[in-house]
Amino acid sequence: MLWVAIVGLVATAVAVALAGRRVLFLYRLATSGQPAPERIEYAKEHAGAEIKAQLVEVFGQRKLLKWTPSGTAHFFVMWAFFILLTVYIEAYGAIIQGAITGHSDFHIPLIGTWPVLGFLQDFIAVACLLGLVAFTAIRIKNSPKKLGRGSRFSGSHLGGAWLVLFMIFNIIWTLFLARGSAAANGNFPYDSGAFASLAIGKILPHSELLEQIALLLHIGLMLVFLVIVVNSKHLHIFTAPLNVLFSRRPDGLGPAQPMRSDGKVLDFEEADPEVDVFGRGKITDTTWKGFLDFYTCTECGRCQSQCPAWNTDKPLSPKMLILDQRDHAFAVAPYLLAGEKEKESFSEDVLALLDKPLVGEDGVIHPDVLWSCTNCGACVEQCPVDIEHIDHILDMRRYQVMIESSFPSEAGVMLKNLENKGNPWGMSEMKRAEWIEELDFEVPIVDEKMPEDVEYLFWVGCAGALEDRAKKTTKAVAELLHIAGVKFGVLGPMEACTGDPARRLGMEFLFNMLAQQNIETLNEAGVKKIVATCPHCFNTLANEYPQLGGTYEVVHHTQLLAHLVEEGRLTPITPIEEKITYHDPCFLGRHNKVYAQPRDIMAKVPGVQAQEMHRCKERGFCCGAGGARMWMEERIGKRINTERVDEALTTDPDTVSTACPFCLVMLGDAINEKKNAGQAKESLEVVDVAQLLIKSIKQE
Repeated sequence: MLWVAIVGLVATAVAVALAGRRVLFLYRLATSGQPAPERIEYAKEHAGAEIKAQLVEVFGQRKLLKWTPSGTAHFFVMWAFFILLTVYIEAYGAIIQGAITGHSDFHIPLIGTWPVLGFLQDFIAVACLLGLVAFTAIRIKNSPKKLGRGSRFSGSHLGGAWLVLFMIFNIIWTLFLARGSAAANGNFPYDSGAFASLAIGKILPHSELLEQIALLLHIGLMLVFLVIVVNSKHLHIFTAPLNVLFSRRPDGLGPAQPMRSDGKVLDFEEADPEVDVFGRGKITDTTWKGFLDFYTCTECGRCQSQCPAWNTDKPLSPKMLILDQRDHAFAVAPYLLAGEKEKESFSEDVLALLDKPLVGEDGVIHPDVLWSCTNCGACVEQCPVDIEHIDHILDMRRYQVMIESSFPSEAGVMLKNLENKGNPWGMSEMKRAEWIEELDFEVPIVDEKMPEDVEYLFWVGCAGALEDRAKKTTKAVAELLHIAGVKFGVLGPMEACTGDPARRLGMEFLFNMLAQQNIETLNEAGVKKIVATCPHCFNTLANEYPQLGGTYEVVHHTQLLAHLVEEGRLTPITPIEEKITYHDPCFLGRHNKVYAQPRDIMAKVPGVQAQEMHRCKERGFCCGAGGARMWMEERIGKRINTERVDEALTTDPDTVSTACPFCLVMLGDAINEKKNAGQAKESLEVVDVAQLLIKSIKQE
C-alpha cells in the first residue's frame, strides 16, 4: 500500500506545480495592465456588503437561479465542489494511513463518522450527476448548430465545455467506486446515511486492490481536472469569488468610472496623451480587474441573450467582447511577459499581433461592435459572475473619441452642440424656460440662491425643456408638485446638459467641463434636494456628480410622486379605463433599481389595467437611446425601438407608459411607424406615468 501513497502524492505534487505555474502566469499577465486601487478601497470600505455578496451571489447563486433549470443544475454542481472536498480529505487520509498502518479506514476527526455528513456527500454527488444530465440536455437543445445566433452558446468554446462535463462525470463515478469499495471492505467510515455508497458496496467484491486503484483513479482524475480548469474557461471556479469581491455593487449598476491613468483619476488640465493612459487603446491599458473579467467569463451567453443589440442582429455580443479581448491577451502574453532580450527573438506573427489595434476594421474589436452598445446594462445585470461589460466598452470608446477622433459622424454634431450651447440640439439656452409660460401658476427661476421656502430644485433636463413630447411630462410634473403643495424652483437658462451623452459616447473631457459647470451653479445656489424627470440626468446627478464634488439628494419624479400619492397629497379620481403596458427605462430600472414606484402610481389610478410585457423589470428591453445612441443612426439590423414596440403590441395596449423622455421619443417614433403601416391602432400613444396621474387628478 506504500506504492499507492507514493503514486498519489507524487501525482499531486506534479499537478499542483503545473496548476501553480499557470496561476503565476495569469497573475503576471493581469498585473502587466493598469492598477486599480479603487477596487481594493471599495472592497475594504464595503466589507459588510462584500460578505453579503459572497453569500448571495457566489454561495446562493442568486443570478443563476433566475434561469431554471440550468440555474438549479449549476447550484448543485457548484455545491458539489465544496461538499466533496471532505471526500478528498478522506481519500488522501486513507492512502496515507494505509501506507503507515496498512489499514485504510481513515475518517475525518470529530465529524468523519456522522451519518449526516455521509448522506450529504452522497446526495450532492447524485445531484451533481443529475445536473450533468441537465447540462447535456440544455447544450444539445441550445446548440448553435440548431439555433445559430439564437443560441446563447453561439461563439463559445464548446469543446472545452464538453470536456469539463466529461471530467466531472468521471470524478463522480470514481468517487462512488472508491466509496463503494471501501464499504465492501469494511473501511467505510459511515454505517448509515451514505445511501448510494453503501448500496454500491453491497454489489462490489471484497478487494483491497480494487479499493486502492479506485482511490488512485479518483484522486488522479481530480488532479487532471485541476490542471484543465486553470487552463480553461472553468477557471471561474476560482476567480468568480474574486470578481464578485472586486466588482462595484451599489443599489444598481453604479456610475460610469472616471478616467484613470496609473491608477489615479486623470486631471485633464495636466494630462499628457503621450504619457497618460486615455481609455483603452491596447490590451495593456486594461486594468487587472479587466483581466479578472477575462479570466472569469463562463461563456454561458446570458449577457448575449439579453443584449438588445444582439437581439436585433447587430454585431455586438457582450460575451464575445470579453472573449475576443481575452484571446488576444493570451496570444500576446508571451511577448508582454518576456524580458528585453527575449523580445528580440519573437517571430513576426507575434509582432503583428502586437501591432493589431484593439478597435478597428482589422482590430480585435470591430467599431460596429463598440458603437452598437446602448449602455442599457442588461449584460451586467444578467452576468452570474459580475463581469462589467460597460466599463470595457466605455474605456475603448474613450480612446477612440479622445485620441483617435474616430466615432459616428452624426455624434460629432451632438458634441459641438453640447460644447457651444449646453444641449444636444444646439438650441438657445433662453428656450429652457419657455414651457413655464404655458402654466397657469408661477414657477420660480433660481438665478442666485434657492429661496428658503423652496424644497426641491426641479432639474428639467434638455429633453424636458426643449423637446415637444417631453415637455408634456415636464408640465405634468410641475402641475402635480404644485397641486401637492411642494415648493420647487428651476434653473431655467442656467441649467446645462448634465453631460451624460458626452460621457457615454466616450468624450470624458466634455463631460467634466459640463459637470463642473453645473456643480458650480448648484453649489452657489445652495441646492440640497433635486427632482429629475430624465433617468439619465437622475443617474448622472445622483451617482456620477459626487465623483467631482457635487453631492445632492436626488430623486426621480416617479419616486417623489409615488410618495405624494401614498401620503394622500395627490389623489387620483377619474378612472382611466385603459389597458396600459409599462416600459422600464434602463437608467431608471437596471441602473438604479427603481421598478416599483412607477407601477405603484399606475396602480392608484382607477380603471387602469396594467399589462406587463414579456421582458420587464430586470430583464426589460432597451428603447435604443442610451449610450448616446439617441444621436446616432441605427443602420444595422432591426431598430431596437421597433423591436420593443413589437413586444408592447403583443399585449394589445391602449396606451404605452414610461418614465423617461428618451424612451418617450423612441417608442413614440416606432409607434407612429406602426400606425402608418396599419399595424397599430390610431389611438395608441406613449405617455409618461406623470401624464396618467395628472389626467386622473384633474378629472380630464
